[in-house]
Amino acid sequence: IPAYTNCYGFHGVHGRSLAAASGLKLARPDLTVVVASGDGDGFSIGGNHFLHGCRRNVDLTYVVMDNHVYGMTKGQPSPTTEPDWDSKLSPGGTGLRTFHPLVIALAAGANFVARAFAGDPNGTADIIAEAIRTPGFSFVEILSPCVTFRPEQREWKQLARPAPVTYTDDAARAARRIMTDDGFNIGVLYKGDRKPYQPPIGKGKKRPSDLETEFAL
Repeated sequence: IPAYTNCYGFHGVHGRSLAAASGLKLARPDLTVVVASGDGDGFSIGGNHFLHGCRRNVDLTYVVMDNHVYGMTKGQPSPTTEPDWDSKLSPGGTGLRTFHPLVIALAAGANFVARAFAGDPNGTADIIAEAIRTPGFSFVEILSPCVTFRPEQREWKQLARPAPVTYTDDAARAARRIMTDDGFNIGVLYKGDRKPYQPPIGKGKKRPSDLETEFAL
């Protein structure tokens, strides 16, 4: 993503982007930090970081492009793949309950939760901008069709629509709304007022040479 934007970027280990980004933001709170991920690394190998990123509420924005499939590694089911999706790699489907990132984000403590659609770039840009302006951990799920392995996702263009109600600051109410929609309501769904986590930044009390002496043999 940084290659296509006017910003500094860091490409970290698969599934660990939030760990690196959290450390960066806490050490340099003056920076605007935006993290890009996918439904595979974000909710599978990086699921633990997702939970605790929401819980810590560090002031950064987490953008996850969700296509319900591992689109870069031959189309295996991802955590958000429907349990009955039939493919050569999962005949008959996985039978596993779908991971619900928006509800998980709310339950874990994210301060801003939204869903966007890649087929609406202007609307998506507006949502990301609002997420960046909102203090605390902001989570944006972007429905991003992968028509190579899931050609039926071309229908998402007709299914995606603005949410019928405005956002709420009540996490329980937002969760009920999200749990009862069909996954295609687009817009800001929840905006809270939790204070972002930021420990005080000061000068170090020790120099590297002081630490070295503690390990001298």
